[in-house]
Amino acid sequence: MTRQGKGPAANTANTAGVAAPVVVIGAGLAGLTVALQLAHSRPVVVLAKRALEEGATAWAQGGIVGVLGEDDSIESHVRDTQEAGAGLVDEQTARFVARHSAEAIAWLVDAGVSFTNDPDGPLGLHLTREGGHAVRRIAHAADATGKAIHDALLARARAHPNIDLRERWMAVDLVTDRHVKRGRAAPGRCHGVYALDMDGRRVETLAASAVVLASGGVGKVYRYTSNPDTATGDGIAMAWRAGCRVANMEFIQFHPTCLYHPQERSFLITEALRGEGAHLCLPTAEGVGERFMPAHDERGELAPRDIVARAIDFEMKKHGVDHVWLDARHLGEAFLKEHFPTIHARCLALGIDIARAPIPVVPAAHYTCGGVATDLEGRTDLPGLYAVGETTYTGLHGANRLASNSLLECVVLGRGCATRILETAAVSNVALPGWDESQVEDADEQVVIAHNWDELRLVMWNYVGIVRTTKRLERALHRIKLLRDEIDDYYANFRVTRDLLELRNLVVNAELIVRSALRRHESRGLHFSRDFPHTLPVSFPTVLTRPARSGAK
Repeated sequence: MTRQGKGPAANTANTAGVAAPVVVIGAGLAGLTVALQLAHSRPVVVLAKRALEEGATAWAQGGIVGVLGEDDSIESHVRDTQEAGAGLVDEQTARFVARHSAEAIAWLVDAGVSFTNDPDGPLGLHLTREGGHAVRRIAHAADATGKAIHDALLARARAHPNIDLRERWMAVDLVTDRHVKRGRAAPGRCHGVYALDMDGRRVETLAASAVVLASGGVGKVYRYTSNPDTATGDGIAMAWRAGCRVANMEFIQFHPTCLYHPQERSFLITEALRGEGAHLCLPTAEGVGERFMPAHDERGELAPRDIVARAIDFEMKKHGVDHVWLDARHLGEAFLKEHFPTIHARCLALGIDIARAPIPVVPAAHYTCGGVATDLEGRTDLPGLYAVGETTYTGLHGANRLASNSLLECVVLGRGCATRILETAAVSNVALPGWDESQVEDADEQVVIAHNWDELRLVMWNYVGIVRTTKRLERALHRIKLLRDEIDDYYANFRVTRDLLELRNLVVNAELIVRSALRRHESRGLHFSRDFPHTLPVSFPTVLTRPARSGAK
């Protein structure tokens, strides 16, 4: 969507005849996987809207699935993925990802990732177990797996002469035929991206032979989240505005155990801690009360995340408490320091010695199971536009993501996406219109943005959280539409900033989540409605299609 200015047309960015790179939006595991696979044959530009180290990948603690052990099989992993996904997992996708999991782990090892070793383990790796998994199949680097993976791939990307890493560059919108051929109703294909250079304080037109959305999920649309500040659903919003289908947005995974502490609202307590035997307990006046998960599910603390999160939510409301306890004291100090050094150190810095005291935890928005509809090669509905990772809906996660499948999806489908791009001839470039700021003004919009940001996230937390009702969803949608109109008006009349662009994208995602939730007349996986508490015998993904529009905006 070009700028809605009223002045003369912007200068045209004449890129015809110039070899355009592949532009990857996002510098996490999905984006770096695509970039590294492409770079031997194509120039690649990677955009990171904050520092390169600040993406969600580096925050991942638990690990990455690998079907490696003699007691494991592709069938077992597929079965666990399907069971966690509550009947909405695409079996073809799950089988494809499971089949390539060992290959993905080997690729990461070759890339220099230092997984925790076990001389007796498959490939010399120590495997742990998490909720929903029948066996130990999670390769990890202590409890900081995401950081270990991201550091290794980022070092390779920095050293590659064909990869241009750009920090503090944020994609604004995709350049399609609506912009190139003014007045065309259909988007046609993707030709590039408008991107804000924050340090230069200007929007540039970047021509691209292909654009890859790898910008992560939408966790920041909620007041409490385990996600970093980058998780504002930029790729989903841009694809939606460009006419792509979006699916399963009602399935927002709330991680059961986020640290409850006034100084730390986004610190995740990995599921692997429960996998090793930590217990969820009620708080009492005397301290630690009884375990409650066995009363909710026979698998106890190892039940899928949606069940554990709802159980915690139920117990907190039932007993009127602000948190529950995660008790790992019985695992021993030596074991905790060896296997969970990050959690041990961070909690200790906040005055909690997890070897001697339970950890206060609450559920928090964690993962977006829906997103831009793609195939197994990352192709979207718009030619020239691809998407990988949490930005996407591939059918792998269904109604609830199985623990540690997310990093695996990034690698397996990221490599497949790069292969498809390499097999597709680069389309001849066309002259792309520049960004029009001829009739916009500078403004001190921070107060307005902060107010709208807080209001949106509070509405989503209160009305579109772990437990929902139709009335709450309808009230949320009404308020979201009012916010959307106000934000769109602001966007049309003032110079863009990162905060304004993120708020614009968040309100789009909030509306998509609510509209999807209103369409699902059942409770399934991560979507639980008091008005429709039962699960239907047969169900399908919730697919939203943007109505056709005429003209370019």
